Amino acid sequence: MKRSLEALIGPMSRAEFLDNYLNNTPVVTHGRLEYLSELTELPFLKSLDSLLDSWPTQVTAYMEGIADEANSKKVSTYEARELFQEGSGLCFDDANNFSPLLDEWPEAMRADLGLSALTFSRSLIYAIKKGRGTAPHFDQNINFVIQISGTKKWWVASNKHVDNPLTRHTIGIDMDPELSSYTKDGMPETFPDDGIEFTLRPGSVLFVPRGSWHMTEAISDAVSLNFTFTAPCWIDILMTALRGRLAQSSDWRATADFVTDEQLHAHAIEKFDFLLKELAHDVPGWKAKDILSATEMIDLP
Repeated sequence: MKRSLEALIGPMSRAEFLDNYLNNTPVVTHGRLEYLSELTELPFLKSLDSLLDSWPTQVTAYMEGIADEANSKKVSTYEARELFQEGSGLCFDDANNFSPLLDEWPEAMRADLGLSALTFSRSLIYAIKKGRGTAPHFDQNINFVIQISGTKKWWVASNKHVDNPLTRHTIGIDMDPELSSYTKDGMPETFPDDGIEFTLRPGSVLFVPRGSWHMTEAISDAVSLNFTFTAPCWIDILMTALRGRLAQSSDWRATADFVTDEQLHAHAIEKFDFLLKELAHDVPGWKAKDILSATEMIDLP
């Protein structure tokens, strides 16, 4: 099987998908069980017991209260089994570290999506008890959900509170300080009432756009496989290139001395101003294609 975006979201074409992707519109396809058999039939995904029996490290378990990673702890597989029976959701982080196949798929999709080589791509496995779910939140990443077993409802809503968030946020949890600095009117106390409902069954695939509000509820015990992509924003691309450029200068590599010394901080300000003027003189000559050629390690026309 060719590992690709189209293999995941078929029969939708890549062009159709990208139209939704660019408009931050969720997309769902059903009946992909046979087409994704090399994923859905992985031995350790046969059942939750199989997963717990084969998992080589700790599991993230949601604690009592808000069902979210912000309210979770790492536990042994033995503890995870007991907590799941009590209703805790489980997340098996970075499954791509233990399965070559779950590393190859996200990488192929990253390339198909045209995402930067600096993208943090990974595979996550979620197990949710019947009647439980995840708290309403949004993520800073791009997310594809493959339902492996059970039935699970999702609600996805556009984010009218912040565009292109750099960090995730869960309703009921304190906001990240940087996020709060560019949020328009604070965060809601409840999930937006214009969310779209999706029902995922084995073989369903859901695309959740970056920054979209979402929450879930398992109709039966449910296991899903998620491919997530934390792609760099333009800030990250620029900062990576900027650091690489400035690292070539011994002046920029010098220790930032005396920045908190009341008697000598004038020396620090003078030196820093000199460096900033030098940078301002250099930046007008920068070209986007040169920066991208460096960060992506490719030749651009």
